[in-house]
Amino acid sequence: MPPRPARRTQPAGSDGETSRNGDSIAATLRRLRREADLTLQELADRCGLASSTLSKIENGQMSPTYDTMLRVADGLGLDMADLFTGTSSKDVGGRRTVTRRGQGILRRTEHYSYEMLAAELSGKQFIPLLTTIEAGSIEAFPSLVRHSGEEFFYVLSGQVTLHTEHYAPTLLAPGDSCYFDSSMGHACVSSGEEPAQILWIGSRVVAPLTG
Repeated sequence: MPPRPARRTQPAGSDGETSRNGDSIAATLRRLRREADLTLQELADRCGLASSTLSKIENGQMSPTYDTMLRVADGLGLDMADLFTGTSSKDVGGRRTVTRRGQGILRRTEHYSYEMLAAELSGKQFIPLLTTIEAGSIEAFPSLVRHSGEEFFYVLSGQVTLHTEHYAPTLLAPGDSCYFDSSMGHACVSSGEEPAQILWIGSRVVAPLTG
């Protein structure tokens, strides 16, 4: 499959990371927390995160990872995309949404660049992401990521090495896919000359895990 044309991106941790309504992720998170009538400590307890971590995110001093965004959204009872749109839709039957090429919500972290698909729908049972893997070495990760749920990804372009607990690192090429338990420590790195691109789908339910 040929690679997609270059899409707009923004530096990780930049105050320029904005949701569609113009709020930064920091301001949006602070507003959503206050609307839920939660203190920093109360939300931190729900998410299994340190209150100091949430404070840094709300003040634009830290760029949240994918795992952190999942935990915060779950703690607020929202979809992860709601942290960027600043809104949430009611969970009703007969829903449908179309995401046109290159029109998803973009988010860049230290290890991955995401395009959130179907972002208009809140409370989805799974989260679809078009993901570019920026990390080129497992050493880029301080530790493997763990959270509840399950994940699936399909390699669109490039070479991906999947690192997990209990298994040897596995190299995947375009057309290969993998399904795994998210509570098992895991991380993906690009192993080719260019960053790999994958369609990544994860279940929505997240609970903090130790380790």
